[in-house]
Amino acid sequence: MLNRRNHTAVVKAVAALELSGGETALDIGFGGGLGLTLLLREAGTVHGVDISATMLERARETFRKEIATGRLVVSEGSMTALPLAAGSVDAIVSTNTVYFVDDLGKAFAEVARVLAPGGRFVLGIGDPDLMGRSRMLTENGFRIRPIAEIEATLDAAGLALSRHERFAHSGLGFHLLVAGNGEPGARPEPDPRS
Repeated sequence: MLNRRNHTAVVKAVAALELSGGETALDIGFGGGLGLTLLLREAGTVHGVDISATMLERARETFRKEIATGRLVVSEGSMTALPLAAGSVDAIVSTNTVYFVDDLGKAFAEVARVLAPGGRFVLGIGDPDLMGRSRMLTENGFRIRPIAEIEATLDAAGLALSRHERFAHSGLGFHLLVAGNGEPGARPEPDPRS
């Protein structure tokens, strides 16, 4: 169901990474696993991080072969505490996840920490104005933030916005924010947990 509902958004988000085949990629909040499937076609090594034990179990079953060969590593974790080393991934995608993050600054700082110099981060989010009109979403605890706030928080974390795409998705507007963390050769911030 998650893969069907989010198909267009996830396909466009992965395409926006513009992978060439040898990168190490990460899908944060991979849900039904469509992003993992697409990243496995485009990247060298893929990591998936999710907070849901159900989604992790499903991914471990669905991608047994890829996990066994080391092409895919799935881990439990949140966007605010990613279980990866500093500067260890070249490309990160995350769609429909920030609604569940309390501290967006901490989350984007974590993304910047694990992203390699010159890496790319693609964040996919529903249009906040349209989402804010849905009582179902607001009553179920979705944190809906204005696009300008998300862009400012990306910038404060050192993730410079390079592109902002809009398109229709599931009857709502959708945004892809494409950001990077500087030029190749720049030194990543040290891992505060090491």
